[in-house]
Amino acid sequence: MKILYCGDIVGRAGRNVITRHIAEIRQKYAVDFVIANGENAAHGFGLTPGIADDLLNAGVDGLTTGNHIWQQREIYPYLDSCKKIIRPLNYPDALPGKGWQIIESNSKRLLIAQVLGRVFMPAADSIAEPLERLLKLYTLGKNIDAIMVDIHGEASSEKIALGYYLDGRVSLVAGTHTHVPTADARILPQKTGYITDVGMCGDFESVLGFEPQAPMDRLADKLTSQNRLTPANGKEITLWGILVETGTDGLCQNITQIKETFAND
Repeated sequence: MKILYCGDIVGRAGRNVITRHIAEIRQKYAVDFVIANGENAAHGFGLTPGIADDLLNAGVDGLTTGNHIWQQREIYPYLDSCKKIIRPLNYPDALPGKGWQIIESNSKRLLIAQVLGRVFMPAADSIAEPLERLLKLYTLGKNIDAIMVDIHGEASSEKIALGYYLDGRVSLVAGTHTHVPTADARILPQKTGYITDVGMCGDFESVLGFEPQAPMDRLADKLTSQNRLTPANGKEITLWGILVETGTDGLCQNITQIKETFAND
């Protein structure tokens, strides 16, 4: 099975990468599933039902999110009705949505789960406990073909620790949230694919997908009315992602970092 995981979609530029080009990217790499992180798709903060539908209709099979998922209130009922989107598993069960979903394609079943990091991040429950409960229900090679776990967090050490914690039990552990693609894509000793951060989809000539001026003003302590973050939307748009290939046992056989750049027409 081949899975393409696309990094955080930031604003219009990120949406354009997906809606205009994901079909050709999907064909180029002959993937079975395309998953993307959509939590910054709505002008950099959150996700709306309309944007989610646009991304799914363009050819994305499932959407992960993160700590910004609650910033667009109209998404709340959509999280309960749509079976192709997840919010962090270690948020309370009483909140809208689910922290995992099973996506099916051509008789293949992919389990996607997401957890929120706890270091330098908003308060969240235990990372390990809900994953342990989930993995008691689904086992690679038995009742599920592949399992990918997204850890949406700041701290590299926390992401790496989760990779080793789940090594041999899931197909992939991938980090998101920092928007900076890391150079450590690899297969861990027990054959779980791993990367600390997938990166982002959007205008890469930016500060994490945003116009540089406001972050520079904040750096220089220039607290003016103009220092609000605005998604960048320049001449080029870039997709950063990882391509993961699994075997019949559901474990990772190959992991490759992907970068595709297009004109932002």
